[in-house]
Amino acid sequence: MEIVEQAIETTATIDPERGLVLDEPLPVAGPKRVRVIILLPLEDDPDEREWLRAARKSPAFDFLDHPEENVYSLADGSPFHDQG
Repeated sequence: MEIVEQAIETTATIDPERGLVLDEPLPVAGPKRVRVIILLPLEDDPDEREWLRAARKSPAFDFLDHPEENVYSLADGSPFHDQG
């Protein structure tokens, strides 16, 4: 017996009545029974600012302060002016 499954990852919101409201339509036609796994974010998950702060303080990136890593100067490249 061969078991073939397809996974679709999307985001959703749990409404006040504990229903699930998907952020976008699913790419499959229904009606069709499916299995659902709900992954809730941890309350203490770090936000992007905390991740950047931790990376900045990490000794793993200390090598970037070495003079031999400074391969660019202000004379390199050309200015970018966003027209959008």
